[in-house]
Amino acid sequence: MTTRKVSPATEPPSSAEVNAASASFARLTSKLDYLSAADLGQVRLAYRFADEAHLGQLRNSGEPYITHPIAVAAQCAEWKLDAQALMAALLHDAMEDCDISKPDLIERFGSPVAELVDGLTKLEKLQFNTREENQAESFRKMLLAMARDVRVILIKLADRTHNMRTLSDAPREKWQRIASETLEVYAPIAHRLGLNQTYRELQDLSFRHLHPWRYAVLTKAVAKARGRRRDLIQKVQADLEATFAHYGMTVRIAGREKTLYSIYDKMVDKNLSFAQVTDIYGFRVIVPHLIDCYTALGLLHQLYKPVPGKFKDHIAISKINGYQSLHTTLVGPSSVNVEFQLRTEAMHLIAESGVAAHWLYKDDAQDGVSHNDRMGSKWLQSLIDIQDETRDAAEFWEHVKVDLFPDAVYVFTPKSRIMAMPRGATVVDFAYAIHSNVGDHAVSAKVNNEQVPLRTEVKNGDVIEIITDATSSPNPAWLGFVRTARARSKIRQNLRTMAQTDSQHLGEKMLAQALRAEGIENLPNNEKPYEATWEKLLRFSGNKTRADLLTDIGLGKRIASIVAKRLAKLLADTGEKPNALLLTRERFGAGEAIAQGSVQIDGSENTSVRFAHCCRPVPGDSIVGYLGRGEGLTLHTSNCYVAQKLYSKDSERFISVEWADEPVRSFEAGVVVTVTNGKGVLAKVAGALAAAEADITHVDMADDSDQGAMDLKFVIAVRDLQQLELVLRNLRRTPAVLRAERIQNGSQVTG
Repeated sequence: MTTRKVSPATEPPSSAEVNAASASFARLTSKLDYLSAADLGQVRLAYRFADEAHLGQLRNSGEPYITHPIAVAAQCAEWKLDAQALMAALLHDAMEDCDISKPDLIERFGSPVAELVDGLTKLEKLQFNTREENQAESFRKMLLAMARDVRVILIKLADRTHNMRTLSDAPREKWQRIASETLEVYAPIAHRLGLNQTYRELQDLSFRHLHPWRYAVLTKAVAKARGRRRDLIQKVQADLEATFAHYGMTVRIAGREKTLYSIYDKMVDKNLSFAQVTDIYGFRVIVPHLIDCYTALGLLHQLYKPVPGKFKDHIAISKINGYQSLHTTLVGPSSVNVEFQLRTEAMHLIAESGVAAHWLYKDDAQDGVSHNDRMGSKWLQSLIDIQDETRDAAEFWEHVKVDLFPDAVYVFTPKSRIMAMPRGATVVDFAYAIHSNVGDHAVSAKVNNEQVPLRTEVKNGDVIEIITDATSSPNPAWLGFVRTARARSKIRQNLRTMAQTDSQHLGEKMLAQALRAEGIENLPNNEKPYEATWEKLLRFSGNKTRADLLTDIGLGKRIASIVAKRLAKLLADTGEKPNALLLTRERFGAGEAIAQGSVQIDGSENTSVRFAHCCRPVPGDSIVGYLGRGEGLTLHTSNCYVAQKLYSKDSERFISVEWADEPVRSFEAGVVVTVTNGKGVLAKVAGALAAAEADITHVDMADDSDQGAMDLKFVIAVRDLQQLELVLRNLRRTPAVLRAERIQNGSQVTG
């Protein structure tokens, strides 16, 4: 029989014993009393699987790796998450670090747990060009998993919180990257979802590792200030208790201390010294019912004088993450300003735990809980919407970061519906927040019944009315000032759709013209008699649909003449022979250059046709078309040296183009006017342009006003070459004009 030596009670436990205790499931069981016996058994199985998978792995501190999943699960248990979430928390690194596959997890623990773990797993097994690309894709994967199931982000935040608590054990060169990522990504997500306790802790831990010296100095300063103000805090506490007891109100009073990071941030943002930060300490007054918040506020304002302009009602108008409280700042004893927050128990739960309150507090009928759930769900759903419109991971992440704003303004629709918008949001952002159709067709707006530009920033209390026009569409310039991710992604999606539609129309026109050169009068439609023909053509081109093929032709990814020859052969196989007369006229009537058909340009092509800035062709000019790869059709004048240079390198990408008989809009042309320097010269030149009915779209004045003559460069809109020549004649007859010429290829060419 062997005996084991028992250590004296005074002997401290060994490091091995400490590690064994921290790695034990017993560390979790005290927090899981809310689970059923069956659920507890499932969580225990997940623990055993994770413990075996991580066997032999150590953390930077030297502890067994399993201590980390246990700590993450313990935080999730604080939020009272269900058994599936706790199992995923214990298994969250199994796929990433232990070569456990998703099918393995599905087989052992079921699909819901495997989906949660998969949503938490980074994409490090895939190949990316840069670390940023990898990070963007990983964030996108996590955020979309979070949008489908909010438990993903709760587990991830618990994981990041424990990693930040133990970051001091990691190599110092990693501190900057991990702490910065936490401060810029995870803390804002926690705030956006209302997890304020986690938000504050992540900020402080990031601050501690980004700026260790500043953190240490501030820690000492706050400790000293706490000692100096102990008497003040005790006096305020006693006054509050006496006042509420006198009026028979049941309240819970708690002290609130500003976090070190928020103190530091305020000092930097407002250029203050520590002594000038007056709201380090405050009080929370927790009351039973919503109406008691306003009653307690009245009593506080009788006890101490309120500071003007420092009252905020976040109950009537809750913050965008669902936070609700009354805020007021009062002049306390010794003329020291003291901040108070008044809320119910349910509001307090939401203020600290945000979306996690869904599990912590099951009674949705209580003040604010169901409202908060809606606020969180609305943002999570918006992630799905943005993903539907954005296929590029970096662009998706850019949109999401824009939406992680710390503050909001509150505005009204004409029907008094209140809407929260990020600070700096514009009228266009508001239009898209109402509905994507309102944003897409917005043409003007009224703020407080006054006409304003669409780029106007909205302010608290504004009443905003959007005027729409069914024929209008988003302007690319809007991307320069919109603030919200929803507006930005909707505008980009709309512009992409417009460009694709325009390219498809151009491609159809080009293919029809090229088909005429093969002797076929009309492009076959997509209906039943021609279905088999189109299917064979799509197999030849490698496109999935007819629309894709036509778009590729319009973008220059497919050559219309090659596709037309194939289509003509397929039609011939079905018995549709070319028209010999049409073939002769189209192919040989205008020489070799028109062999693939001539495309007519009338100005209705929008984004699919560009007019080169080097020569700015207008109707009447002899023109050529260059079909850039993926860029659509660019028009040049025939004598443009840029076009001639391109032709010498890439002649097969040039196609024959001609002006339609009646263009549907005006076109831009460049004009340079040399004038004698003098008073009112610009007005005279503008008058000459107006007399010729030409619109000025841009003017550039050379900086030589101290000389006798100067050049004025205009971009003007004209109908055709004939009107441009009229413009030049009018200018040359104008007093003070020495010379007027058209600008082409960067040189001055006489019109």
